[in-house]
Amino acid sequence: MDILDYAFMQRALLASLMVGLVAPAVGIFLVQRRLSLLGDGLGHVALTGVAVGILTSTAPVGTALVAAVLGAVLIELVRARGRTSGDVALAVLFYGGIAGGVVLLSLAPQGQATNLDAYLFGAITTTSGSDVAVFAVIAVVVLVVVGLLGQRLYAVSDDEEYARAVGLPVLRLNIVLAALVASTVVLSMRVVGLLLISALMIVPCAVAQLVARSFRQTVLLGCAIGLVVSLSGTATSYYTGTPSGGTIVLLAIALFLVVSLAVAVHETTARRRHRRRADVHGAHPHEHGQDCGHPPVPHGDHVDYDHDGHRHAPHRTGSGVHYDEHGEHAVPAPPRSTP
Repeated sequence: MDILDYAFMQRALLASLMVGLVAPAVGIFLVQRRLSLLGDGLGHVALTGVAVGILTSTAPVGTALVAAVLGAVLIELVRARGRTSGDVALAVLFYGGIAGGVVLLSLAPQGQATNLDAYLFGAITTTSGSDVAVFAVIAVVVLVVVGLLGQRLYAVSDDEEYARAVGLPVLRLNIVLAALVASTVVLSMRVVGLLLISALMIVPCAVAQLVARSFRQTVLLGCAIGLVVSLSGTATSYYTGTPSGGTIVLLAIALFLVVSLAVAVHETTARRRHRRRADVHGAHPHEHGQDCGHPPVPHGDHVDYDHDGHRHAPHRTGSGVHYDEHGEHAVPAPPRSTP
């Protein structure tokens, strides 16, 4: 593949692999807490950190990480200890991050803020070797923490009151989760951009929830989906010349729509099949007999009737005749052997 012949695409694919794996692993807890927009809010705070990095000519990734983690901790403290509701605190975080980034960037010398779009919307091909190294450290730390504290984070995300009642340190776990979200936002800003990161954290988890039967399955499937859409979106953007972030998110959304449609069709078909079975076992349009037009089939001590490839066994009840459906090739059970 010629895509692997270029060093910048090798770095891009490594970055997208890490982001695709980490973002859903953290995003599932946001979906569980119904805080899907927290990633967006922290993305705006990270914008302030990027502006600080550009203004001071330091590494924007590092300053963005510090700003996002501080903002995440602050939002949890305000939500837990203050009188401000979660959505209001999140809105303050949202707009404060944008305002801080705009004001700080206005103070930067001419030309230093020209690369801001790479952080807002993603520019994966600009990922440097040092960026990949930082991203790798962030990814390992996030995955290790999720692996160690996953059950406790799930308990807090599912029901804070119950978690508090059983003695879990709810506030500290919420701060840990907020810091994980902030780290994931910074990890993803080169790949999908600060304005689109929330989609990669949420959409793969939403797809996984449609088909998974447990929380563990949802996490594993969400990470697998994130990995696939990140790598395929990066490769597609290389060949089509489209932005990597938008391409990845559009692929994830397309997958969500396809799976949603498939699940809806499957559920509709299952309901219809269930109704047909209920109809067969319930009232019947006519009574089977010698002249009913359906061939009689001897079956043990009674006679079934072949009805459109299915055997119906009549049983009289107080409300009339009830028909049980037997398989097409039903065979009577063998007689019990006596000792």
